[in-house]
Amino acid sequence: MPQGTPVKKKKRSKSVFKNMRQTERRTLVNRANRTRVRTAIRQFRTSLAGTDAAKSAQLLPQVFSEIDRAVKNRSLHRRTANRYKSRLSIALNAARQTKKN
Repeated sequence: MPQGTPVKKKKRSKSVFKNMRQTERRTLVNRANRTRVRTAIRQFRTSLAGTDAAKSAQLLPQVFSEIDRAVKNRSLHRRTANRYKSRLSIALNAARQTKKN
């Protein structure tokens, strides 16, 4: 297009504006849910890096609960959640083994 030529804009219908509002709302909710899950995982990992493995073991069910809640709200995919839970369990078991030795 030559410079200065006006660009045609397609008129947007009511349904498009409604869809934009819904998407914005869903984005905020999903972001809040993902943030909650990531914060819980971060807290678990920091406690795991510390010396107290018992505290980490107490945090694990709470982290799993947050992950499952995000799956229920469809903020996380089920398989992603299972992968997170598996890796966290492996990390806790490895920390327990190093504490025993």
